[in-house]
Amino acid sequence: MNQNANRITLKQIARRAMISRGLAPDFPAELLEELKGINAPATNKTDGARDMRNLRWCSVDNDDSLDLDQLTYAEQLPGNKVRLLVAIADVDALVAKQSDIDNYASQNTSTIYTVAQIFPMLPEKLSNDFTSMRRGADRCAVVVEMIVDDDGAVKQSDVYRATVCNHAKLRYESLGDWLEENGPIPSEILTVEGLAENIRLQDRIAQNMKELRYEHGALEFKTIEARPVFDGDALSEIKAELKNRAKSLIEDFMIAANGATAQYLAEKRFPSLRRVVRTPKRWDRIVELASESGFSLPEKADSKSLSAYMKFIKQNDPHHFVDMSLSVLKLLGPGEYVVEIPGSAPEGHFGLAVKDYTHSTAPNRRFPDLVTQRLLKSAMAGHSVPYSVEQLEEIAHHCTVKEDDARKVERQVEKSAMAMLMKPRIGEVFEAIVTGASPKATWIRLFHPHAEGKLVNGYRGLEVGHKLKARLIHIDVEEGFIDFERVD
Repeated sequence: MNQNANRITLKQIARRAMISRGLAPDFPAELLEELKGINAPATNKTDGARDMRNLRWCSVDNDDSLDLDQLTYAEQLPGNKVRLLVAIADVDALVAKQSDIDNYASQNTSTIYTVAQIFPMLPEKLSNDFTSMRRGADRCAVVVEMIVDDDGAVKQSDVYRATVCNHAKLRYESLGDWLEENGPIPSEILTVEGLAENIRLQDRIAQNMKELRYEHGALEFKTIEARPVFDGDALSEIKAELKNRAKSLIEDFMIAANGATAQYLAEKRFPSLRRVVRTPKRWDRIVELASESGFSLPEKADSKSLSAYMKFIKQNDPHHFVDMSLSVLKLLGPGEYVVEIPGSAPEGHFGLAVKDYTHSTAPNRRFPDLVTQRLLKSAMAGHSVPYSVEQLEEIAHHCTVKEDDARKVERQVEKSAMAMLMKPRIGEVFEAIVTGASPKATWIRLFHPHAEGKLVNGYRGLEVGHKLKARLIHIDVEEGFIDFERVD
């Protein structure tokens, strides 16, 4: 295969995968016609909307991200308290409920990021521009304000509307290197007076919030994202990316903001879309894995005990912490969306050890976040609930199904790209770990390179977490098949 045709081939595979999963790869004509009527970002005309443009807001995202959903800011208060602000793009201001743009977003339910092509949930005129928190641009926002103790506990919170301005577009990699003292201060920080100190304050409070969640039973994982890398249109390598301190900072703040949002809606007696991870069905296998490492877990699933086990592995076997993280994540199972009715007991999120959790911080990229934003704005304004419980239940189910479809499309294209890169290595033997085991199939991940595939011979008796040697025996780029056999 001509290497320069790699991206073209993968784009074709991506489009076919989208269609096969019932996802629309293109915006329909009626949406594009409707889009012509949107010619500028929204402005805040709401009474009581605050002007917060002077604060040192910044965004942190991937190097090439343009669909910026949120900004953060922190301010030291007396008594060792911190005022933490998360400003979320007011996408609803330009995307009306049941408009053609909204209907398309409700069908796909998320932006789908394949290695060859991005399929945005919203037209890029909006998500990359008018509703993006672009640097130097005034934007309407929904702000989640939290007062945080020095130990990381959120003592009070509020939600309100505001106009904000992004003063610095920061990148995960360079910011993480600086925070971890592995690189220089990013030049974008130096251009904004006082931003370096503000980022340090944000980092400190994020670390405290994380530690408090761990004390409550949140699970600490260390995972590797293996991504095929392009050189122009040609695939060049598989790059392993570890989560760094900058990603953790944003993750911790988004968890806190999502919790505050869920509590706000509950206090207003509004139903809400909750993000839950139920008690793991494969807890018995997690208990076995722990026992093999010399650690005892209770027979009944318990997040605090599992959190203690993950800390034990991190301290006593750090070289295998990534592998164990992957194994436990697979056994925990996926999250799902459910509807919470006011007064009912929340199901909670097993992995995060929180009871109140929704998705609200990425309305450019996820439809449930846009729905939550509409609920929030109605609650703030004292209006009636914009969706019936039945409508929310339909949305929750559809978003759960389509999220799974979207991840499968992303994985399909990623596997096809990896198959392209691995094809010249048929016959080689690799060290691997079992990442999935069922009566239908056994899946493994190589340690180097970080490619995944199916074990088609010698899989009997293997469980998630087992290590083995495997020989690459077959590649199918179109299907994304990478097949191995066990080597004794």
